[in-house]
Amino acid sequence: GIVLVAINPYEQLPIYEQDVIYAYSGQNMGDMDPHIFAVAEEAYKQMARDEKNQSIIVSGESGAGKTVSAKYAMRFFATVGGSASETNIEAKVLASSPIMEAIGNAKTTRNDNSSRFGKYIQIGFDKRYHIIGANMRTYLLEKSRVVFQAEDERNYHIFYQLCASASLPEFKELALSKYSCFPGVCG
Repeated sequence: GIVLVAINPYEQLPIYEQDVIYAYSGQNMGDMDPHIFAVAEEAYKQMARDEKNQSIIVSGESGAGKTVSAKYAMRFFATVGGSASETNIEAKVLASSPIMEAIGNAKTTRNDNSSRFGKYIQIGFDKRYHIIGANMRTYLLEKSRVVFQAEDERNYHIFYQLCASASLPEFKELALSKYSCFPGVCG
C-alpha cells in the first residue's frame, strides 16, 4: 500500500485549507507533493472506481498527530463528497465520544493530553459517494496505567478529576481522597 510519513509541526499550517483540498481532489497519486489529502483522494477514487471498502491506517507515537491526520482525511471526504456543509461530519464524529475521551486521556512524557485509546472510524457513503454516517470504536490501550504510571506520567485525567471532586456530596459514598493517597500513584 501507499505510505505517507507526516510530522506534527505542533502549530497550524496553511497546508490543510479548503483550497488545498480542491487542489488534491481528482489528482493521481504522485502528481502532487505527498500529503494526507493525496492518500485520502486515492482511497476515495478507489472506493468509487472499484466499489470496494478502503482503509487508511494512521499510526504513530504519542503526540505524533494521529487524531489530527484522521480529522483532515474526514474533512477531505466530506468536502469532495459534497457533504461538508450539510453534515459537518468531522466535528460530529470526533464529538461523538467526549466521555470516552475524558476517561481515556492521560499525561505522558511526550504529551500532556494524550489519548490512550486506539480508534477505528468507519465512514459510510451513499451511492453518490456522499458521507451518510460514521461509527467510531475505541479500544483502551493501557489498562496497566490504572495501577502503575511511569515516572513523570499520570493516570487517566478522570482519576484526578474524581479525586478533586471528593468533597462534593454526590461523591461522598465513593470514599475518594487525594490522589497521592493511592498506592502506585505518583504526584
